[in-house]
Amino acid sequence: MSADAPAQHRSYAPKSIGCAVLTVSDSRTVEDDKSGNAIRALLEAAGHRAVEHRIVPDSAELIRFAVLRALARSEVDAVIATGGTGVSPRDVTPDTLEPLFEKRLPGFGELFRMLSYHEIGAAAVLSRATAGTVATKVIYVMPGSTGAVRLGMEKLVLPEIAHVIGQLRRTDTAPSGAA
Repeated sequence: MSADAPAQHRSYAPKSIGCAVLTVSDSRTVEDDKSGNAIRALLEAAGHRAVEHRIVPDSAELIRFAVLRALARSEVDAVIATGGTGVSPRDVTPDTLEPLFEKRLPGFGELFRMLSYHEIGAAAVLSRATAGTVATKVIYVMPGSTGAVRLGMEKLVLPEIAHVIGQLRRTDTAPSGAA
């Protein structure tokens, strides 16, 4: 890969991304959803759009339905889900969404846990944050705490979301071995 490859890759990136924000919770409403509202505010501050903001109960069937519905919308480029990533019996978000991924982005979860470790210590191992792609769209899954959402959005999602979407939309064929 040449030194200017990252700049070339970013040239495919759209200026603004349309996102569906889904909060997985049995107790929140859109009005008191601090994490979902933080995602919306951070997206908008970065020049992106929150096309949809929905609360989804901790139910695999309802989570899957909400994500598939969001992915079907032409104005949605990314789904950002928060909540249900721990290890309790009700935490089913990663288990529900990972089977939808065509390509996993394991670095997202790995880096998220590393960054979390620096903030909360060993409890970071309880997070099952994950990300993956579906066709030309990306799904990010983060814990439900506002601190975790801010960390994930500021350090991982916002710096690369347009780059990811730009790469997914590419129609050219790269030579084998190219990133």
